[in-house]
Amino acid sequence: MEILEQVALAPYTTFRIGGPARWFIEAASEDDLAQAVTFAREKSAPLFVLGGGSNLLVSDKGFSGVVVRVANRGIREESNGEYGVFSAAAGEDWDQFVSAVVEKDYAGVECMAGIPGTVGGTPVQNVGAYGQEVSSTIHSVRALDRTTLQMVDFPAAKCQFGYRRSIFNSTGRDRYIVTEVGYRLRYHGAPHLAYPDLAAAYADNTEPPTLKQVSEKVRSIRQQKGMLLVDGDPDCLSAGSFFKNPVISESHLADISARVAKEAHRAGQVEVGPIPHFAADPGSVKLLAGWLIEQAGFPKGFALGAAGVSSRHTLAIVNRGDATAKEILALRDEIRRRVLAQFGICLEQEPVYLAQ
Repeated sequence: MEILEQVALAPYTTFRIGGPARWFIEAASEDDLAQAVTFAREKSAPLFVLGGGSNLLVSDKGFSGVVVRVANRGIREESNGEYGVFSAAAGEDWDQFVSAVVEKDYAGVECMAGIPGTVGGTPVQNVGAYGQEVSSTIHSVRALDRTTLQMVDFPAAKCQFGYRRSIFNSTGRDRYIVTEVGYRLRYHGAPHLAYPDLAAAYADNTEPPTLKQVSEKVRSIRQQKGMLLVDGDPDCLSAGSFFKNPVISESHLADISARVAKEAHRAGQVEVGPIPHFAADPGSVKLLAGWLIEQAGFPKGFALGAAGVSSRHTLAIVNRGDATAKEILALRDEIRRRVLAQFGICLEQEPVYLAQ
């Protein structure tokens, strides 16, 4: 295991922003991870676990501790006919994993095609898109306990999954390092078409689409919204969705709707459409953060210095070429301020911010 010093972190992130790590380690095995944790303890230094860097903003000064990049590989398959359990190493590329299981005709993750990053990050954030979340298919998660340096196997029920949450980024934050994830997928299963964009795409089909067709359609939609990593595409220098879709009470939604209608009437607008939302827990609804951002005065292509809003999706903050972390955070703060003032909603940041 090689220990490097003063390694630039920007190239390891999709934002392409950030200063250096004091120490940098690539861990290709569980033993490497344990050694990295031990090294950080010996140096009395903080440790940060890096995956694909697609959900990360690094400070301009970098990180004064140890960055360990999970780089193990391998996929094991166990099938009982109707279902198959695919155990993938945390360092595997997520989109390539989706392509591999879809090619084998296993359903359960086809709507999450095109999401950047690695397998290890999926249970941490309970990654989801287009009507699917990994929590619906995760069978188990294997992780290193940084306190005891022992491996722990979590059944899905012990992972405390919620919207963009799990034990790994909440009650167990900074304690566990995911090394392997097992996904229980249905053989010859039907594709999930609950999301409006997908349902509309196949509404006139006489035959149901295949899993591969759906995964390719998802990638196409993501590319149209600037959410698919494509070399040379300026909208791709981002961390994808920068804010979580807020979940609020139905009464709060009614208050916001009344406020919006009042403002529209004051501005002379005759008709006001309903605020876009989806059902959540009983008594709650999920709003579209992108809609709130645009209504607050941040259209597609909005720029604040070298930071900006994607030209194709208002939910993504982008590096317009040479942005600093400070500029990205300034735009974040201004968006939050205006959305809070207009709607009474404090948007929650989705990417991790790594600072000294």
